[in-house]
Amino acid sequence: MEVGFRADVIIEGKVIIELKSVEALGDVHYKQVQTYLKLSGCKLGLLINFNLPLIKDGIHRIVNNL
Repeated sequence: MEVGFRADVIIEGKVIIELKSVEALGDVHYKQVQTYLKLSGCKLGLLINFNLPLIKDGIHRIVNNL
Protein backbone atom coordinates (compact mmCIF):
# COMPACT_ATOMS: atom_id res chain seq x y z
CA MET A 1 0.00 0.00 0.00
CA GLU A 2 0.94 3.62 -0.33
CA VAL A 3 2.83 5.25 2.53
CA GLY A 4 -0.19 7.38 3.52
CA PHE A 5 -2.48 4.36 3.90
CA ARG A 6 -1.81 1.89 6.68
CA ALA A 7 -4.39 -0.65 7.71
CA ASP A 8 -4.24 -1.75 11.34
CA VAL A 9 -4.29 -5.51 10.61
CA ILE A 10 -4.25 -7.51 7.35
CA ILE A 11 -4.90 -11.22 7.70
CA GLU A 12 -3.32 -13.43 5.01
CA GLY A 13 -3.85 -10.73 2.40
CA LYS A 14 -7.61 -11.38 2.47
CA VAL A 15 -9.18 -9.52 5.40
CA ILE A 16 -8.48 -5.98 6.59
CA ILE A 17 -9.27 -5.12 10.19
CA GLU A 18 -9.48 -1.46 11.18
CA LEU A 19 -9.58 -0.79 14.91
CA LYS A 20 -11.19 2.29 16.44
CA SER A 21 -12.12 3.54 19.89
CA VAL A 22 -14.48 6.42 19.22
CA GLU A 23 -17.80 7.63 20.59
CA ALA A 24 -19.55 6.85 17.30
CA LEU A 25 -18.36 5.65 13.91
CA GLY A 26 -18.81 8.16 11.12
CA ASP A 27 -18.96 7.89 7.35
CA VAL A 28 -15.26 8.71 7.20
CA HIS A 29 -14.42 5.47 9.07
CA TYR A 30 -16.39 3.32 6.62
CA LYS A 31 -14.88 5.13 3.64
CA GLN A 32 -11.41 4.60 5.11
CA VAL A 33 -11.94 0.82 5.15
CA GLN A 34 -13.41 0.89 1.64
CA THR A 35 -10.33 2.76 0.41
CA TYR A 36 -8.02 0.20 2.05
CA LEU A 37 -9.99 -2.62 0.41
CA LYS A 38 -9.76 -1.05 -3.05
CA LEU A 39 -6.04 -0.30 -2.75
CA SER A 40 -5.13 -3.72 -1.38
CA GLY A 41 -7.45 -5.85 -3.52
CA CYS A 42 -8.88 -7.52 -0.42
CA LYS A 43 -12.56 -8.42 -0.48
CA LEU A 44 -13.52 -8.22 3.19
CA GLY A 45 -12.97 -5.61 5.89
CA LEU A 46 -13.97 -5.45 9.54
CA LEU A 47 -14.38 -2.10 11.23
CA ILE A 48 -14.27 -2.61 14.99
CA ASN A 49 -15.12 0.06 17.55
CA PHE A 50 -13.94 -0.82 21.07
CA ASN A 51 -15.73 2.09 22.74
CA LEU A 52 -18.99 0.19 23.36
CA PRO A 53 -20.24 -1.88 26.32
CA LEU A 54 -20.62 -4.98 24.09
CA ILE A 55 -17.91 -5.59 21.50
CA LYS A 56 -20.38 -7.44 19.24
CA ASP A 57 -22.23 -4.15 18.75
CA GLY A 58 -19.03 -2.53 17.50
CA ILE A 59 -18.17 -4.97 14.70
CA HIS A 60 -19.11 -3.91 11.18
CA ARG A 61 -18.49 -6.03 8.09
CA ILE A 62 -17.59 -4.20 4.86
CA VAL A 63 -17.38 -6.00 1.52
CA ASN A 64 -15.42 -4.78 -1.49
CA ASN A 65 -17.67 -5.20 -4.54
CA LEU A 66 -14.89 -5.27 -7.13
